Amino acid sequence: MSGIDALARAELEAIAARGLTRALEPLRTPPGAEIELDGPRGREALINFSSNDYLGLASDVRVAAALAEGARAWGAGAGASRLVCGDFSAARALEEDLARFEGTESALLFNSGYAANCGLLPALVGPGDTVFSDALNHASLIDGCRLSRAAIQVYPHRDLGALESLLHQSLRSNTSSQAGGRRLVVTDTVFSMDGDLAPLEGLADLCDRHGALLVVDEAHATGVLGPSGRGLVSELGLSARVDARMATLSKAVGVVGAHVCGSRLLRDLLINKARPLIFSTALPPALACAAQAALGLLAGREGDARRARLWENIERFAAGLRRLGYPAEARSAIFPVLLGAPERALAAAARLREQGLLVKPIRPPTVPAGTSRLRFALSAAHTAAQIDRALDALAAI
Repeated sequence: MSGIDALARAELEAIAARGLTRALEPLRTPPGAEIELDGPRGREALINFSSNDYLGLASDVRVAAALAEGARAWGAGAGASRLVCGDFSAARALEEDLARFEGTESALLFNSGYAANCGLLPALVGPGDTVFSDALNHASLIDGCRLSRAAIQVYPHRDLGALESLLHQSLRSNTSSQAGGRRLVVTDTVFSMDGDLAPLEGLADLCDRHGALLVVDEAHATGVLGPSGRGLVSELGLSARVDARMATLSKAVGVVGAHVCGSRLLRDLLINKARPLIFSTALPPALACAAQAALGLLAGREGDARRARLWENIERFAAGLRRLGYPAEARSAIFPVLLGAPERALAAAARLREQGLLVKPIRPPTVPAGTSRLRFALSAAHTAAQIDRALDALAAI
């Protein structure tokens, strides 16, 4: 056995001993509320409650047609990073549409939300600066903070009082404002594993009072919350008080990629400092064509109709969970059912799967130890009957 295989075997055995082994299960159908995949028992037909395709746009024929037409016009790949010769007019057109949609001066495309966060934060802060990060922020924000090499202060989840204390302490620290260092608060707006919302108005107030930048990740809010699906920042009327917003094109928009929106100067800064943008081959321009078509649907009357169906499903599922004794709130499309140990989450997911439901178990390190869970993600594509079937199955286990 080679050295690398011996290392891999030892690591995998340690992962398995903690009940945290993961495996890939390829789908045999397009994404949607009903899917087929290759599982341990062969081909399985399942109702899908694990996708972030909140509006059901990922398999929309018009979006697919725009992708195909884009491929015919532009080819299959970009061929280079955007700063070399991979900057296509299709990407620029999408960025202009995104800026209009977000109500900002500009938007800049990235290959993924992960890449965007790992480029955005190190471009804004560095050694001698301080970042204040919510304890339940997404891994991409955590890694973006680490890559920045700024001092990192993690505040308890949604705890404005604790954050204010940390901001006060930083004033007395020789690593922050006394030395001229920047301070930046970063948060998800909808937290991906709990579905709860950041206290954005309070965060904006704290940043105003303490002279800190406010950066937010709208990945799970875009398309779901706010007028025309513009997200929580827009819903609360805080666009002028948030310095930078990241949002993905891979969830409610149904395609792939992400964008950072803000001022034109922010865009120029990221073009010059964001390493994932500078050193990655650009997204294929055909994907920009598909995202542009999806954005048009999301932001128009059809998007409003899909959001209305989604929120009907959210309200129905939340009410059903409350009848089962869970403290569920209709605040986003994400509903966690906490079970504690990884083994319990695995067993519950397996029993639901026997009843034709795909609800993936979420375990550490994705969530903190002791909080393994089932994570239900709802879509506008789900029917009322499918929602009720999930609730009945959950009650039965």
